Amino acid sequence: MIRTVIMVAVWALALLLLGPPLLVYSLLTRSVEVMYRIGTYVGISGVKLIGVKVDVRGLEHLEAGRNYIFMSNHVSNLDPPVLIASIPGRCSVLVKKEVFRIPILGLAMRMADLVPVDRRHRESAIESVRAAVEVMRHHIHMVIFVEGTRSWDGRLLPFKKGPFHLAMEVGAPVVPVTILGTYECWPKGKFVVRPGTATLVFHPPIDPAGFSDREELMATVRETIAGALPQERR
Repeated sequence: MIRTVIMVAVWALALLLLGPPLLVYSLLTRSVEVMYRIGTYVGISGVKLIGVKVDVRGLEHLEAGRNYIFMSNHVSNLDPPVLIASIPGRCSVLVKKEVFRIPILGLAMRMADLVPVDRRHRESAIESVRAAVEVMRHHIHMVIFVEGTRSWDGRLLPFKKGPFHLAMEVGAPVVPVTILGTYECWPKGKFVVRPGTATLVFHPPIDPAGFSDREELMATVRETIAGALPQERR
């Protein structure tokens, strides 16, 4: 429990102490690059501080200067800070709209082009996909946890269809990502964080143009992500 408190305290203090000046700096310079870099650094530093190591594999599959849609499984609150900090270049993320209500953080996320999503309403989800399309046209990567929520037991959940509609519309390569180890460190519904290793497996990019419809693309991405999971988690 002490590890959890330390990690959350680091994040909270960074938000309170660094958030306001970074927001002002970003407004004055009309650039969020510094805020983004410091934010991702603080996120991954909090994770490493409590004894979670990060092992990244497969970055050699990525081509410098290209825009990608990263699609990943989701089993822990550790997944976003670990994954986003490991991706070269700036990323946007589909985030629950409730998070945007948090003072300072919500404004920072809007400035950084993160996309709010309300999974309870179909029309809102469609609007989120449209917003994500616009974000990607500014040469920003998109990170999507395609199950839509964290898995309770670490097993792969059914995928949401919206991300694949986005991929087919934008035409950007999809990079399946398998996250391992974060469930053991901090599973959903638990407060205690345990030390361990978070392993990220970046699979080779998949071109949506090679598929006749989103269902076929979704099946291929699911098979790829599942292929790096233990048999009992697929």
